[in-house]
This record gives sequence, C-alpha cells and structure tokens, in this order.
Amino acid sequence: MPEWDRERGHGQGLEQELEQGPRRGPGQGAAVGPPFGMAEVHGPSMAPTLLHGDQLVVHYGAPVRAGDVAVLRHPLQQDLLIVKRLVERREGGWWVLGDNPYAEGDSRVFGAVPEELVLGRVRARFRPPADVQRSVPALLSWAVSSVRLVRVDRSVSRRLRAR
Repeated sequence: MPEWDRERGHGQGLEQELEQGPRRGPGQGAAVGPPFGMAEVHGPSMAPTLLHGDQLVVHYGAPVRAGDVAVLRHPLQQDLLIVKRLVERREGGWWVLGDNPYAEGDSRVFGAVPEELVLGRVRARFRPPADVQRSVPALLSWAVSSVRLVRVDRSVSRRLRAR
C-alpha cells in the first residue's frame, strides 16, 4: 500500500499551500505510490491561472521545462509545498515565479529552487462549484469552465526580463 503524507505546511499566506503528494524514499528518484495525485491551492500567488480552492491534478516525477506550472518544496521551509511557474534554469536550480505579479513568495524572495525540490508538474485544475445556482444553464456553464488543462506559458522569460 503506498504511503501518503497529508501534512500541511504553514506559510505566511502568500504561498500556495498544497496537500503533499507521494513521498520519495531516501536516494530514490521515483515516488512511492501512484504518479498522479491531487492538491489544493491556498493563496493568491498564481492568480489568475489558479485560484484559492482550485483542485490540481499533479503528475509527480514528470519531466519539467520552462513555462510549466510545478509543485515544489519551499527551499527555506521544506515541509511547505508551493506551486509556481518554472521560468528558467539557473545556477543552483529553477527560477520560479507566481503568475500574480503583486503577490510575493517566489524566487524574487528565496532565489533559485534546487532541482531536487521540484516534485511534479501540474497537468490540470478543477474549480469546485461555488454557490452555483441550481438552474440548468448555471450548472452547464460551471461544468464547461470547471476543468482546464494547465498549459505551458512560453512568455515567462519575457516577463522575467520586464521585472
């Protein structure tokens, strides 16, 4: 039976807190348990791409590249999982930014994130219904917009240079 760690980190409210996914054994590259898991977003740093309360489908151990949204361990508080967009590889790891330019808590604060702290790639988000009216058109509208693939953003390097 796979072992799942369901602890939550306690950040300053600016990070994206996530339910932890499959644990990796010491010195092992592969995750213990299934490669896909669910996580929940807490905080504003990835808005408008991801909103507080969104559920994420995370592909743990998946290869990542610049532009991907990824789940990673916070480099200064490794019991806290965060979700950020990978901008570019730098000396020391990945430079990561949130999609919300007004929220802090990314590489501008803590620097590059070591490669081994990148846990997986976000594949999709599911937005739970929030006070959806019980009318058929309202339910259909929610159903159409509730599930989206999380796509690669190739413009991140241009945004990085503009900051």
